[in-house]
Amino acid sequence: MPGRDILIGIDAGTSVIKAVAFDLRGHQVGLFAVPNRYSAGPDGSAIQSLPRTWDDCAAALRGLGGQIEGLARRTAALSVTAQGDGTWLVGRDGPVGDAWLWLDARAAPTVARLAAGPANRARFEATGTGLNTCQQGAQMAHMDAHHPEFLDAAQVALHCKDWLYLNLTGVRATDPSEASFTFGNFRTRRYDDAVIDALGLTHRRDLLPPIIDGTQVTHPLTADAARQTGLLAGTPVCLGYVDMVMTALGAGVHDGAAGDVACSTVGSTGVHLRAVRAQDVHLNPEGTGYVICLPIPGIVTQVQTNMAATLNLDWVLGLAAGLMTDMGHAATPRDLMGRIEPWLAQSRPGQIVYHPYISDAGERGPFVDADARAGFVGLSAGHRYPDLIRAVAEGLGMAMRDCYAAMGPLPSELRLTGGAARSRGLRGILSASLNAPVRVSDRDEAGAAGAAMMAAVAIGAYPDMASCIAEWVTPLLGHAEPPDPALVTAYDALFSAFSASRQALPPAWDSLAAARSLKGTPHDPG
Repeated sequence: MPGRDILIGIDAGTSVIKAVAFDLRGHQVGLFAVPNRYSAGPDGSAIQSLPRTWDDCAAALRGLGGQIEGLARRTAALSVTAQGDGTWLVGRDGPVGDAWLWLDARAAPTVARLAAGPANRARFEATGTGLNTCQQGAQMAHMDAHHPEFLDAAQVALHCKDWLYLNLTGVRATDPSEASFTFGNFRTRRYDDAVIDALGLTHRRDLLPPIIDGTQVTHPLTADAARQTGLLAGTPVCLGYVDMVMTALGAGVHDGAAGDVACSTVGSTGVHLRAVRAQDVHLNPEGTGYVICLPIPGIVTQVQTNMAATLNLDWVLGLAAGLMTDMGHAATPRDLMGRIEPWLAQSRPGQIVYHPYISDAGERGPFVDADARAGFVGLSAGHRYPDLIRAVAEGLGMAMRDCYAAMGPLPSELRLTGGAARSRGLRGILSASLNAPVRVSDRDEAGAAGAAMMAAVAIGAYPDMASCIAEWVTPLLGHAEPPDPALVTAYDALFSAFSASRQALPPAWDSLAAARSLKGTPHDPG
């Protein structure tokens, strides 16, 4: 297509919806973002308007068009990814109420019931994914039991990106990644009747949309969508995979070479992924984590996620900032971020265990315990604030190792994104925790890039994903930073203490949860 030299990746996240433009060789040439909006309720609900989400997506595309001259005629294709899980129901006349997001916790009783059932292990072995309240399968099972009218009014159950794809193309579909980890089998990338039956949803199977692979199939932008977005009708549209693996793809989770490469996003939360052949997946006895297909034949990602990662650093820095502010020297945790490196230099490694379960929601990877809480083990009178800083940073490394250990062998190389990637000291701790070299990607918008890479393969700009990765991803990876052998030795010993104490703590967490629930204590006058 002469003159069509731009690919657009749409990344509709929980916080923001982005439209990002790339040239055909993967260089970012423009970005426009619109804040996403959802509401949370005291009953654990987290909901989002379907029409408003589409309007915001269209606004992001129009905004991108205002930045790039001739964007409509220059766009070779666009692709869409979005926040995963959740339930976006559509009926004959449009949306059936608001979407239930991945943040929605209302399905907790149904998850507990299904997880205790005799079919749950077989469901896990097919999907590779532990049952939780985030997932569409759990949410639909809960609706079926408590709000059947929602499903009765629906014709199709979509995810966020699927809803946007419907508005862009008029086609109701989902992709192999979300379809297989929710209702299917990661080995076949198709729906699995036994999984659907284990969820009690066989009688709702007609709500599941067809599965299409966006690297092989595109649909044209409709005339109505063209009017709303400012693009040209007929432009090829690609349905991307879920945002978690699109981000990992764009950041370098897989490069086609031998070896077990992993990718961690260490931001407010921690997301840890390793790319493996489907036949090499390690399913842990606890039945936790995800297995999510990559848009590469035979390759999947195993995933474990920490509820809190750098939120732990925010907490420990907040202690110092609060004391300084109380003493008349106003400070915030962000103001103290630059002090982390000197504080690490003033402390000895491997002296204190810190469990980084600072979230009020407990932990979800590699174990699930809503009552898990953060804590130090091994404090003595000689320890000072820099030792606490190091312990918290090391806790992130131990939690990362805990996640990767649940997926099988530790990775041979770690690609790192997120806030922790900016600190050399933190990179060194994470590298030594896994005994693996670390590389940092210079790619700013990895999720949108991963989606655009699928479009690049779909329209034939590259013959396969491996050749696209070689040009879009590998050149943006920094040099490998090898782990410090002395730190590796220290952290092997620290991980033994971390694991032993983590496995011993659940009874204490249970007792603390019971204590917190009491009324009329000195700290709870209610």
